[in-house]
Amino acid sequence: MTLSPVPPTGADALRISEAHFRAMSDASPLGLFVSDAEGYCVYTNAAYGRISGLSFEQSLGENWSTAIHPEDRQRVLADWRAAAHGGAPFQTEFRFLRDDGQIVWTRVHGAALLEGGRVNGHIQTVEDISERKATDHALRIAEEALFVEKERLRVTLDSIGDAVLTTDLRGRITFMNPVAEAMTGWSLAEALGLPLTTVFRLVDVATHQHVADPGQHAIAENRIVGLATDCALIRRDGSESAIEDSAAPIHNRDGEVTGAVIVFHDVNESRALTQKMAHQAHHDFLTGLPNRALLTERLVQAIRLAKRHRKQVGLLFLDLDHFKHINDSLGHAVGDQLLQSVARRLTTCVRASDTICRQGGDEFVILLAEIAQPQDAAQVAESLLAALAPPHRLNEHELRATTSIGISVYPCDGLDADALLQNADTAMYHAKAEGRDNYQFFKAEMNARAVHRQLVESSLRRALEKGEFLLHYQPKINLESSAMTGAEALIRWQDPALGLVQPAQFITVAEECGLILDIGRWVLREACTQVRAWLDAGLAAVPVAVNVSATEFRHRDFLAGVARVLQETGLDPRYLELELTESLLMHDSESSASVLDALRTLGIRLAIDDFGTGYSSLSYLSRFPIDTLKIDRSFVHDLAADAGDAAIVGAVIDMGKNLNQRVVAEGVEMPEQLAFLHARQCDEGQGFLFGPPVPALEFARQLAPAPPA
Repeated sequence: MTLSPVPPTGADALRISEAHFRAMSDASPLGLFVSDAEGYCVYTNAAYGRISGLSFEQSLGENWSTAIHPEDRQRVLADWRAAAHGGAPFQTEFRFLRDDGQIVWTRVHGAALLEGGRVNGHIQTVEDISERKATDHALRIAEEALFVEKERLRVTLDSIGDAVLTTDLRGRITFMNPVAEAMTGWSLAEALGLPLTTVFRLVDVATHQHVADPGQHAIAENRIVGLATDCALIRRDGSESAIEDSAAPIHNRDGEVTGAVIVFHDVNESRALTQKMAHQAHHDFLTGLPNRALLTERLVQAIRLAKRHRKQVGLLFLDLDHFKHINDSLGHAVGDQLLQSVARRLTTCVRASDTICRQGGDEFVILLAEIAQPQDAAQVAESLLAALAPPHRLNEHELRATTSIGISVYPCDGLDADALLQNADTAMYHAKAEGRDNYQFFKAEMNARAVHRQLVESSLRRALEKGEFLLHYQPKINLESSAMTGAEALIRWQDPALGLVQPAQFITVAEECGLILDIGRWVLREACTQVRAWLDAGLAAVPVAVNVSATEFRHRDFLAGVARVLQETGLDPRYLELELTESLLMHDSESSASVLDALRTLGIRLAIDDFGTGYSSLSYLSRFPIDTLKIDRSFVHDLAADAGDAAIVGAVIDMGKNLNQRVVAEGVEMPEQLAFLHARQCDEGQGFLFGPPVPALEFARQLAPAPPA
């Protein structure tokens, strides 16, 4: 008979049970942590040791929270107390901080050990979830990177200036950015899933025929394709926009085509800008007329055609007379308005096949593309002079603008564009020399004069820079007492090669090339400086008269400039007299009166030079604060032989007395002239009979010492 084993009892049975429990718990992949009611360790298994890095001996008697990472401890203990208070199972995730510094993520489940309804301890299962946490972290990083990339793409597509839309393989809309919505008139919500051709309708600008879908083209050929030129997008409301675009296939990870992306933009503005820039490159910004570049292009073409058809070409070079005076006195804004008014009048005088060009400043050139004879150009020139004759009414101003015209004709006056332009320009200067407001045909001998004029102009510029100008002074004599009452400052040019040059030989050129303003300023300052020096030397200096050109008088800085010179030289204004011509003052009498009043307020004496040679209005003349009338030398010259001149001189003397103005006779050279003037009670005389113009040092010898104070 077989005897059955005797089951262990007592201590042996307990030892065997504990061994079985330990073997089973050590075989578990989950860590076990058993604590007493206070939370101190009474048991851990092998898995817990691997997770925590603590042996059983190290854990025994330690509180279970000791190994929790400091950053997680407060949170975990709060969860623990909340679970214990409510009698609920405890569950959380936290990090173990091992002694070797390694961090292990764990998931912990805890439960109370009850005995007789009382908590006798706790048991916790601990699962290592570090690998899952790492995977989750990697996924979060990847998701964040994907989100950032998608957000960057969205912001980019929403903010770029181009419209972008995408389609699937069947050509259905899958995406549109805001620009595409605005340009097509469709919102993304409305367009999703619709055929591309419904939303993105393209036609040829010229024929209005339908243009093939670029997206399907890109998909079919698996390449980037560009839109045909001159295409227009028909918006949802039927309006059109000229566009440029390109389409490209979209590929999946395997390289297969899954759709297309189309990028396009409106080119209406850019095309308009291109056209505007092209127009501006060939047209004057102020008048809208063709500019020099376009004129040259058309002139070359006209010469070529004229040569082929044995025709002639006319070229008219126009320069407005005294335009600089208007600019200086009334300002560039008024000058620009006048140029625009002149341009409008010029266009009424030529054929549609002709070209009017603004050469620059106040210069215009007219190309008569085909004429039969030079007289045809003359007829156009006469029409131009007539068209410009009436005054231009510009706001509160009424201005006259005559012009001097030079004419050259192909092939007689030049075989190329440069020669024709140069010769027409030369003829224009000849027209100015002939009194302005006329036209002149080019003649070969004009070139010699043009070369001389250019030489004089360049020499004048050098003279200003090198200080080659000087002043001579001619006395004015009281005809009753024979005392010197004043002097006139007269400019001379000490040219290194030509010697002493008289003003008649260079003043006209200085006016035409714009140097008269700088020369006039030099004369004024030099005269004031010299009189101040005579006074400082103790001489009985007399008032000195300075001629003022129209350019100076009408310049906006004229008054301030005169005042500045007086202040800087320290000259008492009563020693300065300004001489102006009748025509200068009558050009704009209202403006002239205000300037004269201001000069008089400064204490400056005023004289009208060459009186009787220009247009006068006695009503205005009486209003001007004039001190002196100077009778032109042309009337004085033939006093003894010409009764008419004698009558004019007598009338001027009488008028001066009636207006309380002193009268000075210029050009007194003979005793007979002096006797007549003295008999008619003329106040003063000036001329070679009393003394020629002399340099400042020699003139100083004629000045007596100042009387003692």
